[in-house]
Amino acid sequence: MDRQRPGRPHSLTSSSRTSSAMSHNPRILPLISASERIPSPQELAHRDRPKHPDTILLHKSESSQAALVPQKHGMFMEEAYNAAICFKMLRDVNTSDSVHLNNVIKKLTTMAHMSPDLVVETIHSYFRDNPEISARHTFRLFQVLEAVIRASDSLEETWEKTFMQLALENMTKNTDLEDAYQDAASNVLVAICKHSWQAVVRLLETELLTGVFPHRSILYVMGMLSSAEGLFTQEDKACWEEKLTQMAVKSVSFLNSEAWCKELLWALTKPSWTQQEQSPEKAFLFTYYGLILQAEENSIKVRTHLQALLETSHQWPKQREGMALTVGLAAARHLDDVWAVLDQFGRSKRVRWCLHLFSVKGQTPGDLRWKWAGSTILLAYGQVAAKAKAHILPWVDNILSRMIFYFQHSSWDETLRQSFLTATLTLVGAISRTEGAHSYEFSQTSELVECLKVLMEKEPPDVLSMPSRWQTLHLLAGLCKLRPPMGLDKKSQLLTTCLHGVFALPPLDTLQKHSCLFLDPPDIQTLYSRTAEALDTMLQSFLLQSPSANELHFLLSHLYMWLVSEKAHERQRAVHSCVVLLQFLNHKLALDPKEDLKRVGQLVGMLGILCQDPDEVTRGCSLQGLGHLYQFLMRHKNAESTPALPWLPAGEALQVTAQTPKALSQRDVHGATLWSSGDQRTTTPVPPEFPKVIPQGIKPQDMMQHLTVVELTDLAWTAIDNLCVPRPAHVQAAAEILRTLMKEHGAKLKHVANMGRAIYLRLYSVHASRAKETALQAVTLLARSHTPDLVDAFLDFSRPLDSHAVRLWRALGAEQPVSRVVLEVLLAWLQKRPLPRGAGGPRRSKKTYLRSLAAMNTLHELQFAREFKQAVRDAYPKLFLALLTQMHYVLELNLPAEALPQQQAPEMAAPSPQNTSVEALKSLLSTTGHWNDFAHLQLQGAWENFTSMHTYPMGVGLLARAMVENQCQQLQAVLSQLLPSLQSQEERERKAAILILTEFLYSPLLSEVLPRQAALSVLARSLRDSSPDVRVSSLQGLGNVLFHPEKGALLRGQLPPFLNGFFQNSEPVVVRLMGTVSEVLHCLGQQGAGAQSLRVALKARSFFDDERDTVRAAAMALFGDLVAGITGRETSDLRNQVHQSMVPLLLHLKDQCPAVTKQAKFAFYRCAVLLHWRLQHTLFCTLAWERGLSARHFLWTCLMSGSQEEFGIHLTQALSYLHSSHRHIKTWAALFIGYTVCYHPQAVSHMVSQVDLNLLLHTFEDLKRDPEPGTREFASRQLSFLPKVWARTQP
Repeated sequence: MDRQRPGRPHSLTSSSRTSSAMSHNPRILPLISASERIPSPQELAHRDRPKHPDTILLHKSESSQAALVPQKHGMFMEEAYNAAICFKMLRDVNTSDSVHLNNVIKKLTTMAHMSPDLVVETIHSYFRDNPEISARHTFRLFQVLEAVIRASDSLEETWEKTFMQLALENMTKNTDLEDAYQDAASNVLVAICKHSWQAVVRLLETELLTGVFPHRSILYVMGMLSSAEGLFTQEDKACWEEKLTQMAVKSVSFLNSEAWCKELLWALTKPSWTQQEQSPEKAFLFTYYGLILQAEENSIKVRTHLQALLETSHQWPKQREGMALTVGLAAARHLDDVWAVLDQFGRSKRVRWCLHLFSVKGQTPGDLRWKWAGSTILLAYGQVAAKAKAHILPWVDNILSRMIFYFQHSSWDETLRQSFLTATLTLVGAISRTEGAHSYEFSQTSELVECLKVLMEKEPPDVLSMPSRWQTLHLLAGLCKLRPPMGLDKKSQLLTTCLHGVFALPPLDTLQKHSCLFLDPPDIQTLYSRTAEALDTMLQSFLLQSPSANELHFLLSHLYMWLVSEKAHERQRAVHSCVVLLQFLNHKLALDPKEDLKRVGQLVGMLGILCQDPDEVTRGCSLQGLGHLYQFLMRHKNAESTPALPWLPAGEALQVTAQTPKALSQRDVHGATLWSSGDQRTTTPVPPEFPKVIPQGIKPQDMMQHLTVVELTDLAWTAIDNLCVPRPAHVQAAAEILRTLMKEHGAKLKHVANMGRAIYLRLYSVHASRAKETALQAVTLLARSHTPDLVDAFLDFSRPLDSHAVRLWRALGAEQPVSRVVLEVLLAWLQKRPLPRGAGGPRRSKKTYLRSLAAMNTLHELQFAREFKQAVRDAYPKLFLALLTQMHYVLELNLPAEALPQQQAPEMAAPSPQNTSVEALKSLLSTTGHWNDFAHLQLQGAWENFTSMHTYPMGVGLLARAMVENQCQQLQAVLSQLLPSLQSQEERERKAAILILTEFLYSPLLSEVLPRQAALSVLARSLRDSSPDVRVSSLQGLGNVLFHPEKGALLRGQLPPFLNGFFQNSEPVVVRLMGTVSEVLHCLGQQGAGAQSLRVALKARSFFDDERDTVRAAAMALFGDLVAGITGRETSDLRNQVHQSMVPLLLHLKDQCPAVTKQAKFAFYRCAVLLHWRLQHTLFCTLAWERGLSARHFLWTCLMSGSQEEFGIHLTQALSYLHSSHRHIKTWAALFIGYTVCYHPQAVSHMVSQVDLNLLLHTFEDLKRDPEPGTREFASRQLSFLPKVWARTQP
């Protein structure tokens, strides 16, 4: 029967070893069919022992027997009846019905439990009375006898001798069943060993030492005894091994017999039906042969026999293992000779050929005999190390070097891997049992670790079917404790490989599915548990070798990448290993209490984040880890002031050698605990004050109060780094930890600038709005104590600002007191304005000016932020002067326009520094309520003056003039800030200040801040300024009418000649004269033109429709300046002039000349201010930026609602412009009339003549072809509406 039949469990127990001959010897397959399969006696004995016997014995109740016959006669009849039944069943054993056969053997075994003597005697009688039974029947009777003997609690000496003799007679008998028959008889001897093994061994020794090579069955019994695990007690096992050694010593002389040696070699090498399993006789022979060679005194003879053995085939795994065992046993006494033989064999041509030249192509059967010779040598070196015992340490490096050589140069396959692992496990186990191993320096351990790392790398990434993975980790855990210690780089590579080899495995359910493909599926749960435990033991071994905070951080740093893995099962495995390591620390206190746990904050952060993991197991494990960490941290902090630990042995306060309870129970393949002897006899006791219960419900905030500043910083960085992970739950947890940390301990942190930069970079990866808001709240809390540092950091990414930078700045100023500090720091950076080296100097190396530009960009953006609204208003004077000066600084830098990347649209490019400086001042005016000052410059187009150094003074003057004209509420505050600027070291600040001051001299509010005499002193002092521009401006200021009131009459006296000159033919002269009159009006200031104002208005209005573009523009500009000068003190006549100018100015908004349009807009706006129109801000926006019919309709509405008394004048003026030669003005006039007709049809019909109506209709006909759709539609409606209105008004 094939012993590899599916469904049969494979075991190394004694019961499987001593099963029926059919299960041990496939050679009887041709003789016994599958239908005749008989369960082994061991199976039957163990299966039936706990059960009650079946009712096959005819027992009567005692009362019945007493009533019928005497009791003795009844017992006799019962025994006779049972014997008859037993006899019948022994006869039925010969049946061919396998089911019936199984039942018979089961019943016989059950009967043996109740009446062992009866069954044994019946079997003996059956053998005696039936000498001619068939071999097959006898074979089965031996199986029954074996089961009965095993099932019996005792066996009489008489029966022992009888059955020993019976077995001995049949063990060597040749039948058609071949080895199966002999093995069945041999198994009877093995069963008798349960009751008296010494007697059996004496019999076997006699047969073994006859001088003739023993029969196979003798060797079979010896092999069964050697491999039986439950047969001997510990004491009997030692006696048996001693007896076996004595037999080997007595057998040394047999080596002189050539015939005996030939039979021995033939028995060791003869093929069997299956080469995957090794027969008991062959297994014993390898051990027996090794013991004989061990006892041999002649070294030459030992070498000869070993060489002959190694020259045999290396094709089959059990053959290689047996050969290695023989070599190892011989090495226990002949280490030098064995080393020489292995070295010579390794240098042989065959071995070198198989190492370097072996090829599967064209191979012959002879090739396979040597393909795995390297594996044999590997196993042999491992056995040499195991058997050499105390003599092994000096040989370890040599053995390792050879093992590494054969591993690296042999053909890679599963055989090589398993052989190398087995040899290494054997070697490491031998070292672990050797005294002084931990104080010995090994030179080859690093190379061995590299080989084991290769093994881990070659493990299949998605399958867990073999124990090689956990065996490799188990070996590495042991090697970690040897000297010299491993280097950091190699240790890092090893940890990376091992962690990947375990954590990256698929989930257990997936591994289970993969295992279904195997004929003999492994226990995946057990395999993985062993693998994970081996990995944890390796991590603990590293920490034991170097118990320091740095080592702990080194180990944890390799776990962190798995703690943030995107796969839940990888995070779960990593956090479990982390918790096991912390539990190990808690139990052993392996760190020096004086050491600073610098990186413990990172661990707190990681576990705290994982406490919010979506996976329930990971959450629970992380909470447990926080509890262990909290406990360890408390003990470590409390022990810092303790010079020694009283519960540790002297000199061992900082050295911990014990493993965790799990690790302590782990044993190597030989059954011995790794490093259980030698240098580590003592273990660290658990301290008496060690708490039995781990704290529950510990949160990161509970840990924070016990962390140092360095540890808190580490925690902050961990939270920041985890803001960019792709899992929303982890990002939210990291943000919450960061917020809590900043709230409770933000003031303690140092070097927060880098944190601010890092938060900005991670915000790009935060997609959840809640998590992003939480992170920004952390910035708000941190800014309470570190505003300057954060401002400094945020300036690095504020040129230009993106949306994330803006949000950071807003978070920085979310609290009102902090927002003021932010502006102050930004102003300080803005005012640090270094200039690059001149053109002749070396090329710029550091763009130091970028900080000032970044501050400018930031101030520009923050003016629109709600959080900074009040702070900007409060800081308006400082900001106003700083931004004015900044524009001059940017012009000084004269930065080249930044090149646009290819395929990037110009509108997508970042604004230039010049544009930004101007826009910053614009936004300051518009966002702080000074939009009227902004409107003056916008409608004049004065912002263009700030784009060049030449026109910069003009721009500053116009801005200051607008503030005076609009009676700016912040004028006094600006003036107060202005005076210190005049003493500034920077010329640009003095220049801007003096320009503003010269315009502020026209304000009636000047005297409240700067009296007249003080103003004179300031200007006089500025005459001595080093800057020519400042001196010129000061000189102009000293000529102000404020200081020379008599100049007012002189200037007014010059107005009539200038006005008369308007009618000259020279266009430039007229334009210059109008400009001069405007300048005179400005110089007069508060004195004004007086009675001549009306004449100026009339003269200027008369040129609104002049054919010369420049004259029209100059006239409108003059009229606007006049209106600005008389605002608040205008007469009724002047007011009428303003009303009469509104329609011409409105219609000239569509003038063909841009200069005229600009001056018309500004003059129209000034007139609206004088007339106190409503919605002045909306009017300004419409004039500045709106286009189309909606804008025209709004302007018409403003005019008609603000000047209702002048309705007739406005309509008459509009009708007159229908005759204009300018198409756009004529169109605008028609639209004006059209709007008037729609809202005031009766009034219009009475004022419009037939000629005007025809002209109006003709104009609308032309507008039907206008390119603007709205205009065309409006014209069509008017063409249908006007005739109806005209018809209704006619009599």
